[in-house]
Amino acid sequence: MLVVVIVVGLIYALPNLYGEDPAVQITGARGVAASEQTLIQVQKTLQEEKITAKSVALEEGAILARFDTTDTQLRAREALLNVLGDKYVVALNLAPATPRWLAALYAEPMKLGLDLRGGVHFLMEVDMDTALGKLQEQNIDSLRSELRDKGIPYATVRKEDNYGLSIVFRDSAARDQAISYLSPRHRDLVISSQGDNSLKAVMTDERLKEAREYAVQQNINILRNRVNQLGVAEPLVQRQGADRIVVELPGIQDTARAKEILGATATLEFRLVNTNVDQSAAASGRVPGDSEVKQTREGQPVVLYKRVILTGDHITDSTSSMDEYNQPQVNISLDSAGGNIMSNFTKDNIGKPMATLFVEYKDSGKKDANGRAILAKEEEVINIANIQSRLGNSFRITGISNPNEARQLSLAAACRRADCADSDRRRADYRPNPGNAEHQAGSGSLSGRSGGLYPVHDPLL
Repeated sequence: MLVVVIVVGLIYALPNLYGEDPAVQITGARGVAASEQTLIQVQKTLQEEKITAKSVALEEGAILARFDTTDTQLRAREALLNVLGDKYVVALNLAPATPRWLAALYAEPMKLGLDLRGGVHFLMEVDMDTALGKLQEQNIDSLRSELRDKGIPYATVRKEDNYGLSIVFRDSAARDQAISYLSPRHRDLVISSQGDNSLKAVMTDERLKEAREYAVQQNINILRNRVNQLGVAEPLVQRQGADRIVVELPGIQDTARAKEILGATATLEFRLVNTNVDQSAAASGRVPGDSEVKQTREGQPVVLYKRVILTGDHITDSTSSMDEYNQPQVNISLDSAGGNIMSNFTKDNIGKPMATLFVEYKDSGKKDANGRAILAKEEEVINIANIQSRLGNSFRITGISNPNEARQLSLAAACRRADCADSDRRRADYRPNPGNAEHQAGSGSLSGRSGGLYPVHDPLL
């Protein structure tokens, strides 16, 4: 019996003796999935560049190419980057060199941490000032809208310290009417009268704490999803202090690519399509001053009104799932202000096409005069749908090509621009391998690129 235990132990310890192969991992970006066609393209590129690979395999939507040396690995990465472009993530990695017969026995090498294996340590800071500033803007927009709807006249609205605001009225009667109307509707605001015919509104401590907690947790979820793109074994993503997040990627070689993936921030914009401009004018950029040309992933021009109906700042939740036809969809939930905006807009624009614009900010690799990272803005029209009925606080986007794209879109919607870990406050430390020198008022559906917006049930607004 003892001999059997020893033999089994030795067998399952063997993978640690085989080390790792330098590898290049190719995964799809922004909804693009690696396929058999991609695999053929990778193999052809390596052959044309006279780069010999130990193996090139497609598994679970990702391609892994193994090489004998790091020099070959680096050459392969450069060649594949030139051919595949930005539709794919081409990253350097280390892959266990465990023989197939051991892998068939589920024998795997021991997972080594950052100290033993080397890798990258990121310390990221959530931009709380911008996040709470956006919440302040939402409060201002919401109170303005409610006062107008109620017919209570006011003179000006000003921002105050600690993300508060003040509203000046023509007389004390209007001020008192506003306080009586707004206070029960905004339990997360402390609204008080001031001596100069004005009121002051500040967020409660509980609301501020909730907003800060949400910002950090949302970023942790986003970073964990992005780490999955890198295929790193045993990654660490955890909170440190009030507004910082630590990310450790053991064994990662491509630090620049890791920075790009983790530092990118994205959101969605919903805009009305200008159907009064023909395709030839759109292609040449000859559009009215209130409009601008954006493109689809396929490069088709789409003329959108510059006015943004709604942004990701109002999105409180987004998940991907399958609809009743077993097709991928993204479920979007909005906050109260966002639901009101969507409801008021869609009721007056039934039958018109609305586009979903994906906006992503990536680290350009350049710095400004103060040494802060300069972000490059990339935009893409990912969905166009006709508004069929009035919407409310939640709706769903369908007509998405594949589940991977749905997951990416869900992630983009979740990543509110104000809450994203700011890439210019990011510090990355490379640690070399020590063993080597080296809710819900209503809901609806946004379906298809040329489909429609349909309510699941009538909005209760």
